[in-house]
Amino acid sequence: MGAVVSCVQSIFRTIGSVIMAIVTGVGNILHAIISGIVSFFGIIVGFLTCGYCGGRRHGTTTGTTTTGRRGFGRRSHATTTSRI
Repeated sequence: MGAVVSCVQSIFRTIGSVIMAIVTGVGNILHAIISGIVSFFGIIVGFLTCGYCGGRRHGTTTGTTTTGRRGFGRRSHATTTSRI
């Protein structure tokens, strides 16, 4: 009779291990999806606030730089020394 009880305990232990493996797998998949979404929004926010989309303007109140273009992106500064 002890062998039957041991066999039943082993079956239930195996079923429990399988269920826990499935739950852990689903949790890891959800974690990866949520991390991907957070990273994607981080990229979008970084793109919108870096100046390429007009998030930050430098210069005068008219929005023009020294070259006459709109104040988006990197500016080109005049050099102080003469070029040879």
